[in-house]
Amino acid sequence: MSVKNKLSNIIISTAIGLATSLSITAANADQKYVTIGTGGQTGVYYVVGQSMCRLVNRGSEDHGIKCTAPSTGGSVANINAIRQGSLDLGVAQSDWQFYALNGSEHESFIEQGKFEDLRALFSLHSEPFTVVARADSGVETFDDLVGKRVNLNNPGSGTRGTMEVIMAEKGWTVDSFKLAAELKSSEQSQALCDNKLDVILSNVGHPSGIIKEATTSCDTKIIPVTGPVIDKLIAENDFYAPAVIKGGLYNGNDNDIDTFGNAATMVSSSQVDADTVYMIVKAVFDNFENFKRLHPAFANLDPKQMISNGLSAPLHDGAVRYYKEKGWM
Repeated sequence: MSVKNKLSNIIISTAIGLATSLSITAANADQKYVTIGTGGQTGVYYVVGQSMCRLVNRGSEDHGIKCTAPSTGGSVANINAIRQGSLDLGVAQSDWQFYALNGSEHESFIEQGKFEDLRALFSLHSEPFTVVARADSGVETFDDLVGKRVNLNNPGSGTRGTMEVIMAEKGWTVDSFKLAAELKSSEQSQALCDNKLDVILSNVGHPSGIIKEATTSCDTKIIPVTGPVIDKLIAENDFYAPAVIKGGLYNGNDNDIDTFGNAATMVSSSQVDADTVYMIVKAVFDNFENFKRLHPAFANLDPKQMISNGLSAPLHDGAVRYYKEKGWM
């Protein structure tokens, strides 16, 4: 091959390589990355985020969105991270959605003031406030928690927040307990069965892996959460409602257990663009039957109820666009 031809081939190869590189760079520039805050890896929130990302990522070639859903500290942590811009979306209890919007109840919400950019996408499963005690703990009622070793859950979790609301109403403090632990939800079942705790708590959809682990690994019982204080919370807050943990779901708990609870919700910020939120909502509801099969807690979800129940913040514009297209609004 002549020097001239070799030079021509080098120029052509370089041009092709440059064009390919520019094409890849352009493709990457068009790619949008979205992060959904969840909760502990053994909880339903984690399943929610992973399930949504699975559906979103199936259509990445069409809409250019890549989704990840890491484990996080839960409701309060997710909302604060969305506010700071380090998360795009997150799962949060309906009560903490309300408190964040109004800048109330939780210390971090009060310090930061109203989160007026908070937006809702849809609600999810109901979350009964669930109390599990060792069978040998002497705990028969919720008031028996006083003087016991109780896991309040990690700061930033929705369960911790709800427990603090109840404690304030009852006049309890951390000194009311023999031990006020701050273990993550994923750590508490083992601690209970290792006899390091008497009681664990969880705001969770049922059936729950956390509760199943506790009730199969040692002798336990689920404790009712009822009484005048709980009745007052329900009466004064639309996001709370009476709830029942069905008997037979867990070992040693054959009867229905009365408690109260809220709903899990998917939230975001008005700072997240409407097109992105539209595509995420579309990925979920266009594949809704597949989504419902990803966890037993999703089995009874109804789209129209999901966009009206348990939502304190305004709906995101991107979500509204999709719901109007479907004729649900």
